[in-house]
Amino acid sequence: MSEKGLSTRHRIIKAAETLVLKHGFAGTSLDDVLRETGLTKGAFFHHFKSKAELAKAIAENYAEADMKMFVDWSAQADRLSDDPYERVMIFLKLLEEFLDGLTEAPQGCVLAAYVYASGMFEPAVREYVRGRLDWWQCLYEKKFQALIDARPPAAPVTARALAEMIASIIQGAFVLGMAFKDRELMKRQSQQFRHYLDLLFRPRAAA
Repeated sequence: MSEKGLSTRHRIIKAAETLVLKHGFAGTSLDDVLRETGLTKGAFFHHFKSKAELAKAIAENYAEADMKMFVDWSAQADRLSDDPYERVMIFLKLLEEFLDGLTEAPQGCVLAAYVYASGMFEPAVREYVRGRLDWWQCLYEKKFQALIDARPPAAPVTARALAEMIASIIQGAFVLGMAFKDRELMKRQSQQFRHYLDLLFRPRAAA
């Protein structure tokens, strides 16, 4: 595909993604996408055979960008420290630094929007979304397991439960941050999670 073709395809995906985050997939029509991009139906169907194909492309584009960002943060944390505790803390702080750079509350998560409307998608799309969410949790889980192995926690906890907890915090913060137009909410919740980890894994003074 030519550079111009790739640019048009990407413009369609990004415009549709914005609409899906605002109105949901069911509330986003092909006409909405055409108005947002200024394209004709013929131009749209040159790039996508159907709205379903566009839906798959939106999920893949969002997930790949999200995965790259988290992989980069994870690698940066690993380069900056050999200590599993410090690696986790740096990883979380990098998310908070990213959130600091936003001028408004995050507009939501495309993958979560697809889960809410899962009945509208083909099994392959639903499985893709579930797999990307699981990958995201597994990235956290790996770091938490290394931390647990290095420092026994003060209370019973598993790496998977901690990964599910931070994923739930982030997804919940999307909703509350948008509802209250509070771009600081997700950052505050990440900080609270770090405080919880500190209570679990802070070295205890000898009795």
